Amino acid sequence: MSKIRCSWCGENPLYIAYHDTEWGVPVYDDTKLFEFLVLETFQAGLSWITILKKRENFRKAFDNFNYKKIATYNDDKFEKLIQNTGIIRNKLKIKATISNAISFIKIQQEFDSFSNYIWGFTNGKPIINNWKNLGEVPATTALSNMISEDLKKRGFKFVGPTVIYAHMQATGMVNDHIIDCFRYNEV
Repeated sequence: MSKIRCSWCGENPLYIAYHDTEWGVPVYDDTKLFEFLVLETFQAGLSWITILKKRENFRKAFDNFNYKKIATYNDDKFEKLIQNTGIIRNKLKIKATISNAISFIKIQQEFDSFSNYIWGFTNGKPIINNWKNLGEVPATTALSNMISEDLKKRGFKFVGPTVIYAHMQATGMVNDHIIDCFRYNEV
């Protein structure tokens, strides 16, 4: 008997693996939270499968998502990234990743960790939704709007409400698995 999954992952093995092992699992590690922020930034306007296929290329290009290194990237490194065919070569998104790393570190200094900051919006616990089908899942919420606005005030770029809600879903701040999905009760 096959497992019931959220319909968005379809039959693609990469999507299925991501859905079954990562999506919606609460993440409290700053490096992993930054990784998802970078990936969601680059995903804006594209499909998530495109990003998943290039994830390892992003990992290599951005020094294993080491935000401390990324915050120090200079013009030479920027040019290398623009020439890297393994990633999405959007100049604004690359610049945003560098400036977001700087802002990320500032939040760490203020809150002791980015995790403390971002999870503070949900009192440190996932929001459990009860969706029956994919059509019920929103692209944004009042909370993603609030977080987006706060991040923008703190200097972040490419962090609109949709990007932030996707980040919340990916990092388990919200459980948006449909209630029939086998992962719903596991995360």
